[in-house]
Amino acid sequence: MSGTFSQIYIQYVFAVKGRENMIKPAFQEELYKYIAGIVEGKEQKSLAVNGMQDHVHVLVGLRPAMKISDLIRDIKNNSCNFINDKGFLKQKFSWQEGYGAFSYSQSNFGNLIDYIKNQKEHHQKKTFKQEYMAFLKSLIFHLKRNICLNFMIEVRLM
Repeated sequence: MSGTFSQIYIQYVFAVKGRENMIKPAFQEELYKYIAGIVEGKEQKSLAVNGMQDHVHVLVGLRPAMKISDLIRDIKNNSCNFINDKGFLKQKFSWQEGYGAFSYSQSNFGNLIDYIKNQKEHHQKKTFKQEYMAFLKSLIFHLKRNICLNFMIEVRLM
């Protein structure tokens, strides 16, 4: 793709199966570096990786040829194998099915990177579930307020 310029920034959010607190502080940093390496190994740009014991945030500069779903599949599969192969836990580790993928403009970077880096402080105020549901509800509110081509989008959350 010679001559192609793009600015595609995606924040992935994904959780431990059952939202259990399995990402222990003893190996969090090593896991986050490994995830950044997976992203870079796929020739994408890792901009921020952090999380809590039950979930992870990954901010990526995505090339146009990379599918969002392919990258997260590889991140989750490879990091799951990494955790299990290293024996960080006595029980088998796995990620919950699914993920969130949200796009951002470069003008949002400062706040977004700070938010990802400060997960521990942020989650002293809100749980992952509270935060994620509020975020999804704000997206739905935005969608409901905008009528596109005279179609109203109706979505219900739990």
